[in-house]
Amino acid sequence: MSPDFFGEIDPPQRLLMGPGPVNAHPRVLRAMSADLLGQFDPEMTGYMEQVMALYRPIFGTENRWTFLVDGTARAGIEAALVSLVAPGDVMLVVDFGRFGLLLKEIGERIGAKVEMLSVPWGETVPMDEIGRVIERVGPKVVACVHGDTSTTMAQPLDGLGALCRAAGALSYVDATATIGGMEIAADRWGVDVVTGGLQKCLGGPSGSSPITVSERAAEHIFARRHVEHGIARADISNGSGVRIGSNYFDLAMVMDYWSEKRLNHHTEATTMLYGARECARVALGEGLEARFARHAAAGRAVTAGARALGLTVFGDDRFRMTNVTGIHVPEGVDGEAVRRRMREDFEIEIGAAFGPLQGRIWRIGAMGYNAMKHKVLLTLGALEAVLRAEGFAAPAGAGVDAALASYRA
Repeated sequence: MSPDFFGEIDPPQRLLMGPGPVNAHPRVLRAMSADLLGQFDPEMTGYMEQVMALYRPIFGTENRWTFLVDGTARAGIEAALVSLVAPGDVMLVVDFGRFGLLLKEIGERIGAKVEMLSVPWGETVPMDEIGRVIERVGPKVVACVHGDTSTTMAQPLDGLGALCRAAGALSYVDATATIGGMEIAADRWGVDVVTGGLQKCLGGPSGSSPITVSERAAEHIFARRHVEHGIARADISNGSGVRIGSNYFDLAMVMDYWSEKRLNHHTEATTMLYGARECARVALGEGLEARFARHAAAGRAVTAGARALGLTVFGDDRFRMTNVTGIHVPEGVDGEAVRRRMREDFEIEIGAAFGPLQGRIWRIGAMGYNAMKHKVLLTLGALEAVLRAEGFAAPAGAGVDAALASYRA
């Protein structure tokens, strides 16, 4: 077969305004084109140390153990849970959408006894209710999503860590959809492990999962350390706890890899590390408060524009993620036809939905490199044109005007 049989990759220049991934920042893509290094080259290990330092403020933590898990955001989720939860442990999942159900799925695969605290999609869980259920079920680990893109809701987390510590439980938070766009306050929340991803508010490609681990959780994880035989060393001792049920996602070995021990666990994904490093540099260079304000302004503009077009926004305004907005598909409108026209006529992608919301809402994301006024306005203008073409009587120009007024307020 000729090497030209399929042709060079030349994807369309789409504006990705769905729930993720979004368009990567050009600086991140440029960083990822840099030359590879050996995994223990002093320059490479220096970059690893820089990544650890860069992500501490992004997670809102001073945790020593702040690093990357090689793999998509789900790799970080699975590494956290398989390293915290042992078979037979009680794991409480605070569930308000698809990704709460994912935590349940992973816990069940580990062999945990999973207890669910669930609310209907579009709601969040009051902290006092979380406290009551923790007291009732006595979990070893409490797992929660911060912002669930399936419902566009953000779970308040102040006080979660204190509840867990009082009960002797460890806590885990999946912040994939909010890191870099909404405040992540690992230390103030008092939570033990938080993971994220690059492909949403951080403006990078999927493929690396930033993680932070408290000293309390690190002690628990290292008690389960069982170094694989082929790389065992006299200066690294095994723990007495149950061996972590995954080799690749064994955080005890991964943390030894990122420490001064430099355990030869796996070959670091160099190109993704370059990208993750640049994502953090971009975020910190902008300033986290300014970045959070930019995402909030974009979210308000999407909401204002949608309502001005005569559309209904999904969920409770008090708990909406700033970076993803759910919009009800109007009665009589083919939601997939609208998405197809947006893509084919305007090269703009907006998201569909899952589970009980499938076919009922669109999800518009304005995050990372795409949380910009002109991109929000282009998306709303295109949506209006497509809705009118599909027979929905959207007021001409109203969405863009309302979004502009929101930005000026």
